[in-house]
Amino acid sequence: MLLRNATIATMTGEGAYGLIENGAISHDDGKIRWVGPEADLPSDLSERGEDMEGRLITPALIDCHTHIVFGGNRAGEFEMRLNGASYEEVARAGGGIVSTVTATRDTPEGELLTDALTRADALIAEGVSVIEIKSGYGLDIDTEIKMLRVARRVAASRDVRVKMSFLGAHAVPAEYKGRNADYIAEVCLPALEQAVAEGLADAVDGFCEGIAFSVEEIEPVFAKAKELGLPVKLHAEQLSNIGGTKLAAKYGALSADHVEYADESDAQALAGSGSVAVLLPGAFYTLHEKQVPPVDAFRKHGVPMALATDCNPGSSPLASLLLTMNMGCTLFRMTPEEALAGVTRHAAQALGLDDTGVIAPGKRADLAVWDVAQPAELAYRIGFNPLNRRIFGGEG
Repeated sequence: MLLRNATIATMTGEGAYGLIENGAISHDDGKIRWVGPEADLPSDLSERGEDMEGRLITPALIDCHTHIVFGGNRAGEFEMRLNGASYEEVARAGGGIVSTVTATRDTPEGELLTDALTRADALIAEGVSVIEIKSGYGLDIDTEIKMLRVARRVAASRDVRVKMSFLGAHAVPAEYKGRNADYIAEVCLPALEQAVAEGLADAVDGFCEGIAFSVEEIEPVFAKAKELGLPVKLHAEQLSNIGGTKLAAKYGALSADHVEYADESDAQALAGSGSVAVLLPGAFYTLHEKQVPPVDAFRKHGVPMALATDCNPGSSPLASLLLTMNMGCTLFRMTPEEALAGVTRHAAQALGLDDTGVIAPGKRADLAVWDVAQPAELAYRIGFNPLNRRIFGGEG
């Protein structure tokens, strides 16, 4: 199949957006065969093709940090925060993550799937082809595994790739209050082993924060992940700086996520490990945070920056990657090109994917066609979806 007469943002890192004006893309058997200026089309392709009428084509988008499998909602806590309670105060009062745990444990698998699909559909409708989905609202072995099974069923129910992250070290359940190390040893690690045995984990995540787990408590989880051959990633430096980013770098993490309180030494550590900084402006916005991630330090040290929705029931009830791009620009002062790279090339890197995220020969034919004149429009508009069509593995 040949798409011609298009503006193509290849996102290969060559020039602004890797832009090709009056370009064409040939794809076959789910992969890109050729991309370049239409004037340079190989002779065997020049007589065929679909006219894109000048539309913009980008790699399909990637949401590299979500929690879209959960039970219930936390609209009541949203109201509490608006009446003056902080995120930390809500969590310490038994709300936050732990309140979602109760609802998720009580929700049947089929209902969890139905609700997760509504969120996945919202993302797919914006040109998303890959969604990372975490566990972490079970905090017991059975529910953590249930969540990951639901994540796998999302991929089976829709034309979308799903990467599953085991997040057993997300919070301490009420029954283990004050016994963090016991929870890690008795629940988190056995649940991780079962998830791996059932083929339900592509990576291992954790929440390293004062209201969750310390560096010392997370390290056994990462050591087990290494033993099992899984890459790691980490929620780090969201509310304070307690050393999570450096721990992630020590283990060569795929990514360190949130990182609002990271500093220049953290940026240097991530640069040394090749890890991606995943920025989550939806949580920053919802929680009325003031401390922005050290974007300038990440630029200075060459740390790739990804963007993601962090779609979850509490701190980021956001299911729009396009709005996330706008937030990344307006709240964190990223450029529109950095924002688009953050939901394509760098998002793929944050998930350990090397077959997508750019438009180049040999890569998957996962593409988004947009009714816009220039790439910056994708981050510029608010509450507007200009997707014309999504091509997934060459289909669409």
